[in-house]
Amino acid sequence: MFKHRLAVYIDWALLGAIGILGAIGAAIVFSATYDPTSGSVGVEFYRHLVALAIGVAALVGCLMVDYRTLADRSLFIYAGLVAILVLTLFVGTEQGGAQRWVGIGPLSGQPSELARLVLALVLASVYARNSPARRALRDWIVGAAVVALPFVLIARQPDLGTAVTLLPVCLTIMMFAGLRIRVLAVVALLAVLAAPLVWAYGLEEYQQRRISSFLDPEQDPQGAGYQQRQARITVGSGGLTGRGFLQGTQNQYNFLPVAHNDFIFSVLAEEHGFVGVSIALILYLFVILRSLDAARVARDSTGMYLVAGIVAGFTFQVVYNITMSVGLAPVKGLTLPLMSFGGSSIIATLMGFGLILNVRMRRFRN
Repeated sequence: MFKHRLAVYIDWALLGAIGILGAIGAAIVFSATYDPTSGSVGVEFYRHLVALAIGVAALVGCLMVDYRTLADRSLFIYAGLVAILVLTLFVGTEQGGAQRWVGIGPLSGQPSELARLVLALVLASVYARNSPARRALRDWIVGAAVVALPFVLIARQPDLGTAVTLLPVCLTIMMFAGLRIRVLAVVALLAVLAAPLVWAYGLEEYQQRRISSFLDPEQDPQGAGYQQRQARITVGSGGLTGRGFLQGTQNQYNFLPVAHNDFIFSVLAEEHGFVGVSIALILYLFVILRSLDAARVARDSTGMYLVAGIVAGFTFQVVYNITMSVGLAPVKGLTLPLMSFGGSSIIATLMGFGLILNVRMRRFRN
């Protein structure tokens, strides 16, 4: 458990950057849900603040318990995750055509958002048991099996976007654990060769339309290509300094769908322009690099692998959401961490940073 003498080793710079991004995100969610006709803000903003408060409490909780204790119990945590993912398929609440949420009274959550953290914990525990020099084929098979089960369960909801975010976590930890680059090259080649089969039998019709509209948004400008076109227009209309807080026309007049969630970056770009976007990107880069430094100074391989996996999942989400918002990637339901509305995403992200801060705080040997 937490000892008071450890408090001096908390990374306040990383914690401060996370706090600033969270504050920026809250302000943008306020703007994205603001109704100029009534002068009131949407209920999503207040739910966002509640999620932030719960996320901060979860961060503190993950900070207080030694990460090695959590890693030692990671298989039990993993079993719990798999159980609740299976439960979600049977009793989950359906929203937007996907059965991803589990409700408890008035509250609901998306268990799949926790999968990246649990996967990082269990893989860090598995690969820390022996040195990279002693890795055998069965070690990589075990790692692939560990990620395959939650991947399939999440994809069945269906939520392919969240399922795909598990892959960077797995591959990054495997690379840190000694997986050779040529093996990854072979896997990438097999993935390319399997692409036609995945397109024909693995993707739903709406997923195929999203990819087609990404390649040519004009083929269905009022349908599948609408979000992509409006997101580009919103980003481009910000110019150098933006239109100003609550002054974005694309956002305020609801031309941009789900602006408070998937396309929060577009709202940021419209209202605060290149300057605002640059500040946000610098903050994200600082958070990523500072977190990677926690992996560098970790006291053991468990901590190093754990941080590397969490940072990989976070970085993938940031990069994909931003490239999606500017029209460089197909539209997927992936939030921008620390900014987008989405209670489960915010809480899971802050829990991940709690573990990163945990590893850095306990970097000195007893």
